Amino acid sequence: MRLVENTAQRSTERTSDGPRRVVFLLEDLEYGGTQRQTIELASRLDRAEFSPELWTLEGGVPLSPAAEAAGLVVRVLSSRRHTGPASLWRLYRELRARKVDSLVLMTVLPNIWGRLVGRLAGVPAILATCRGGGSPRRQHERRLWRLADHIICNSQDLKRVLVETCGVPDHRVTVILNGVDTDSFKVPEARPASSKPVILSVARLVPDKDHETLIRAFARASRQHPGAQLWLVGEGECRNAITNAVNRESLQDAVRIIDPQPDIRPILSQAALFVLSSVREGLPNAILEAMASGLPVVATDAGGVREVVRNGETGWIVPCGDHQALAERITGLLDDPAMRKSFGDAGRRRALDEFSMTVMVNRHEAILRTPSTSRQ
Repeated sequence: MRLVENTAQRSTERTSDGPRRVVFLLEDLEYGGTQRQTIELASRLDRAEFSPELWTLEGGVPLSPAAEAAGLVVRVLSSRRHTGPASLWRLYRELRARKVDSLVLMTVLPNIWGRLVGRLAGVPAILATCRGGGSPRRQHERRLWRLADHIICNSQDLKRVLVETCGVPDHRVTVILNGVDTDSFKVPEARPASSKPVILSVARLVPDKDHETLIRAFARASRQHPGAQLWLVGEGECRNAITNAVNRESLQDAVRIIDPQPDIRPILSQAALFVLSSVREGLPNAILEAMASGLPVVATDAGGVREVVRNGETGWIVPCGDHQALAERITGLLDDPAMRKSFGDAGRRRALDEFSMTVMVNRHEAILRTPSTSRQ
């Protein structure tokens, strides 16, 4: 514990004059909700006050052009596709050399190693984040929370876990809901005819997203709507297992697995409804983008989903792992175009009223100004 004792007394003075240098540290810039949200946040920080940069511990940076187009510096610490001693040593050297004022840790491995390396490098302010349903456990928050000046999470559910399960003091955690760019994500002027309605799911192909439950639900729904299609947008370790599940249900002609896209809006515009079948979640960006695009949502009751979806108003919430309930709600919406429109319109209004990018950015800026005060 000597590391904690020593760093608790470190200086919190600014390391440079002018705008604060804020480094957002990620594993990579692959297509993912956290990566996209980080670009949105960093690009909107007040440049008179903050100088943001994106650093990655690993190679894999397909979103780098989008970040650079937004005026952000992107620094790739290793070309390898895993985090190892070389990338951590480079992180230490860069932090020591570049006089970083605030280090913001955005994905799981940065939230582990970034705290340790950041402390050793003498970074004045370290902000951790918890953004996924399994993050408190995966990031070892019970042991590591003391190494962060503050923790930002994107749902009340995650804050509850951090405080009640991990022992983090309430005042060391702030909930900042994700934002969505409602100027970019809009309701299309017209959606395709519904003879072959598209049920869309945008999610990494990983166990937390439980695509197999979704496939079983779609198999039931497609019996009543044989022309329906299921589009799965994402990549990940479960791709083969998902393909096998599709084959078992004889759905090869009705299910498409689509690689992640730089711009998801054209796909959203073709969908009739949006579905998420996760068993663990933070606050899903994909649902916010779907709502902003005027889509009704059917989602499982995981993590912060209830903080986004209003059951019976903007969509339906069903128990995790319950493919029958999921199928019933999908079928009900496919049967009822008026309900789809009502839910979609209500979701768009909610995105405009409660998930503004401006509020999200302003709340981050307030913490970046005085992160050390939350250690008191």
